[in-house]
Amino acid sequence: MLRLTWVQPEDLIGHELRQAALDGREPSAIAARWRAAGGPEAPLRAGASAQPASRYLRLLAKDLLDELADLPSRLEDKEPTDLASIKAGCPAWPAPAAGSRAARAAPDPKRGGTPQARAGAPALTAPPTHARLEAAWLGRATGCLLGKPVEKLPLEAIRALAQATGNWPLTTYFTAHGAPEELLSKHPWNRRSATTSLAENIDGMPEDDDLNYPLLNLLLLQRHGRHFTPTDVADLWLSELPAGRTFTAERIAYRNLLLGLEPPHTARHRNPFREWIGALIRADVHGWTNPGDPAAAAEQAHRDATLTHTANGVYAAMFTAATIAQAATATHDIHACLRTGLTVIPPHSRLAQAIRHAIRLAVEHADFESVVDELHATHADTHHWVHAVPNTALIAAALTHANGDFTGSICRAVSGGWDTDSNGATAGSIAALLAGTPLALPDRWTTPLKNRLATSVGDFNGIGFDSLAHLTLREASRP
Repeated sequence: MLRLTWVQPEDLIGHELRQAALDGREPSAIAARWRAAGGPEAPLRAGASAQPASRYLRLLAKDLLDELADLPSRLEDKEPTDLASIKAGCPAWPAPAAGSRAARAAPDPKRGGTPQARAGAPALTAPPTHARLEAAWLGRATGCLLGKPVEKLPLEAIRALAQATGNWPLTTYFTAHGAPEELLSKHPWNRRSATTSLAENIDGMPEDDDLNYPLLNLLLLQRHGRHFTPTDVADLWLSELPAGRTFTAERIAYRNLLLGLEPPHTARHRNPFREWIGALIRADVHGWTNPGDPAAAAEQAHRDATLTHTANGVYAAMFTAATIAQAATATHDIHACLRTGLTVIPPHSRLAQAIRHAIRLAVEHADFESVVDELHATHADTHHWVHAVPNTALIAAALTHANGDFTGSICRAVSGGWDTDSNGATAGSIAALLAGTPLALPDRWTTPLKNRLATSVGDFNGIGFDSLAHLTLREASRP
């Protein structure tokens, strides 16, 4: 029997119970009913349980998912999803760049409106150079590729595999050469990725959702411009994104669209993954195309993210987009960029607290393993390995500890575990953007990519990263 991942109600209910406990709802009574009926826990690392549930359990799971969605949250005021409430709760929300679209559209204070920009609003920044954008695309691909073979593996397995092959601390791609068979039997590489992402197998950049979504967002801007809506995102996905290339929250939202639901309800209906990492990995293009305007980047990311995510899942995308927008100016170090990212998310949210904690650990500890161990002690027992909160925190810690250095950032992000390919991709994008040119990225990282990206999105299959930089620059240069 086909066991479709990430959509079957008997597999979703365990994740929803966990999510409810995180976001301030009280799920214990519903959890007791599910377990009394013999309902299983959520699959630990996969998207589907091995065996189908009975018809009774499946129907019960649907009912309980709806009951859980109706529970009130004690965190609702601290963690809103609508943009107006987010901005109202961010006292340091950045002013739009002087001369930007947002600044020009703001109400005139002489006519009773709010000021167009705060005193000291940043000047409109020129688009990033072609070289800087090519570096960012290459950095995203490289970091993703580094993390692919160890995705889903526990932290101790990542460390053991790297140590066994003389690659610890990480300095280059993983390899199977020299790894004992006993270790590989206990901790096998990610089965879908090993054939394309171990050092001895790399032949161009293989397809990955961490690259598919930036491609989709390029198409989004080409077709709809900067004022796209969540419905525009939905239409684009239905026409250009194969359903089988979606996972977790994106697959749920895709299903909800096919059921006739509209955004933002697509993000909430029976979607326990709405605070996971999916919206974060879609944020890069929003930052690349709004250099020096983190507010505009965050608002674009919000319109994209609310198709699939709520609260901290949306904040992760906004934080990333704003950080990248600041990095794209070539005038700030990584620490200033991360501080800017924090200005666009509610300061009392779980995500903001986790990021600040991670940055503090990275500053305090000379040994990054100690940082990772403390992050796992804080988050691993309560969060799924794909949840946005621990993964965003790890990315911020890696970038901080490496001081924005490219190799140091991607190796720290991947060596920290959890969603290794996504974390490597985002850390690589930001660090490479700061590096400013492909020539600043070591050849051992970029040469195996052969300037070739595989994808099932649109007409992009086989495209080079230099061509992607050209297309991105065109969108960044649009008035």
